[in-house]
Amino acid sequence: MALCLRMWWRRSCWQKDLRSITLIAKSREKGVFAYLYDYVSGRENTGTDNISSGFAWIGGSLMNTNYEHIVHPFPPLYDEASKILILGSLPSVKSREQMFFYGHPQNRFWKVMAAVLQVEVPISIDEKKKMLHENHIALWDTIYSCDIIGSSDSSIRNVTPTDLQPIIERSQIKRVYCNGAISGKYFKKYQQNVLGMEAVTLPSTSPANAAYSVERLVSIWKQVLE
Repeated sequence: MALCLRMWWRRSCWQKDLRSITLIAKSREKGVFAYLYDYVSGRENTGTDNISSGFAWIGGSLMNTNYEHIVHPFPPLYDEASKILILGSLPSVKSREQMFFYGHPQNRFWKVMAAVLQVEVPISIDEKKKMLHENHIALWDTIYSCDIIGSSDSSIRNVTPTDLQPIIERSQIKRVYCNGAISGKYFKKYQQNVLGMEAVTLPSTSPANAAYSVERLVSIWKQVLE
């Protein structure tokens, strides 16, 4: 009986926590809550060994409240044959550590692109570059420098935009897509009029975008990119 009561209590508390997290995530509060909602609802494989490590990741993110001035640390990926430009906002902490795009293991970008292009998911940076070059896809970001807390797009301030003109002039890019609303916001604010080009904003592949499963992202991205 005591064991049954303990199990009931744990399940009851967990369901209560999940309902609270769901409300927070759906009200578009901090991205870390959306990430946790995604994790505990089983919608994504987070790659963590157990639930406690997921909470540890959340706790570490919440404790980071210090702004840093970040300058984009690596160059755009493109060549003269590029026809499509996909823009993020600013590299995450993990991406800055790896010195390449979409470095966080839970970002769905590489899974989505591989599914859209009907190829195997690339693992190494060289494999990722090869996949994009073979399909004439360029990558860059809308923000060159800003003040930011960790990887939180919602904390971004004091933005200096990237100069996209050289990429457009030195390639065959005719279509521009923004990976997420933040990228789309800054493209429209700083770069759209300069380039004389409009961008299509696609749902973010970030793990914080818990409302979109990989399958849903693939469906939307495929319709637009094809």
